[in-house]
Amino acid sequence: MLYLVGLGLSDETDISVKGLEIAKNASRVYLEAYTSILLVDQSVLEKYYGRSIVVADREMVESNSDEILRDAANVDVAFLVVGDPFGATTHTDLVLRARELGIQVRTVPNASIMSGIGAAGLQLYNFGQTVSMVFFTDSWRPASFYDRIKENRSIGLHTLVLLDIKVKEQSMENLARGRKIFEPPRYMSVGTCAQQMLEIEEEKGEGVYGPDSLAIGAARVGGKTEKFVAGTLKELCDADDALGPPLHSMVLLGRRTHELEHEYVREFAVNKESWDRIWKAEYEGKQ
Repeated sequence: MLYLVGLGLSDETDISVKGLEIAKNASRVYLEAYTSILLVDQSVLEKYYGRSIVVADREMVESNSDEILRDAANVDVAFLVVGDPFGATTHTDLVLRARELGIQVRTVPNASIMSGIGAAGLQLYNFGQTVSMVFFTDSWRPASFYDRIKENRSIGLHTLVLLDIKVKEQSMENLARGRKIFEPPRYMSVGTCAQQMLEIEEEKGEGVYGPDSLAIGAARVGGKTEKFVAGTLKELCDADDALGPPLHSMVLLGRRTHELEHEYVREFAVNKESWDRIWKAEYEGKQ
């Protein structure tokens, strides 16, 4: 059987009791290591689980899934996923492949950023579509997120923005030359995300959001050093020092923000006077 086991958001102790039993007893255990990361190293997980773990990178999961599924019709194979197992479409594809091979599949859910972001004080049912922000390059500045945010904002809903991570990525030169040389890991910060969003708004010019739009930067959600910083997009461009190390996420507030949400989030504000002024002008009474 193939087990997809959610690990939660923070460290080795976030796994459920059910998930831990599966990890301890499975014939093989794989750790998906490219859609997100835990805040502890692989060695910490192996010590806690009492067994070795095979790191499954993007290439293995997307191009060599047969190795993961090998003999899974006869033995138990655990596929560990940071957050919840179905937070990425890649894992849906793995399940479909398993079904084609007649392999039974069971899922052990866990907390993900989609639910954990509620710790910022926002009501989860006030969120619209989640979007992703990737690192811009000189020749690639994808802006598909803009229209999704526009749709969310048109009905007053918050937007959760998931920030890019680059793990075991190759440069264009090494990729073209077929050299298995990988770049150092990179994790997008809230400051980079906010800056890129403002650049796209300037290009589009539709007024979907702007420098004074209220947002929340989130870091290491679910961990012992969890941190939130609230402010305008312009203020969040300079919030990286306050937020600290990765992983980061961001929320752009919708105009239907409830007064209780405002009161909760205000405690994280970089500048409470500025926050209150913009709230009264743009958000208060709009819910």
